[in-house]
Amino acid sequence: QVRLMESGGDSVQAGGSLRLSCAHSEYTYSGYCMGWFRQAPGKEREQIATIDEDGSTNYADSVKGRFSISQDVAKSTVYLQMNDLQPEDTAMYYCVAGQNRLGGPPCSVWSSADFDYWGQGTQVAVSS
Repeated sequence: QVRLMESGGDSVQAGGSLRLSCAHSEYTYSGYCMGWFRQAPGKEREQIATIDEDGSTNYADSVKGRFSISQDVAKSTVYLQMNDLQPEDTAMYYCVAGQNRLGGPPCSVWSSADFDYWGQGTQVAVSS
């Protein structure tokens, strides 16, 4: 069973930065796509960043240029660096992992249902 554990959520003022971490219990470079979703109260879940097994990354328009996803294979950890945070970034942030399907589409176009594993979430609150 793959387990994901997020950390790094906090309360910050607008313009501040945070780095979220996601420790993966059975990290493998091969075959997995990792990513981050977020969900704010009363809003739909939003995919904000993915990093595929080949290292390619993708971002939602709402965070492009401010957020950056990366991975440290040796530490079995995926990171989400968030800069210039704004109140609209306030949400619960979830780390996700999904196994690539042979011949399937890139994970940048996956829906939430395509990701097999989810963490418990870490809360980010941004005040103006």
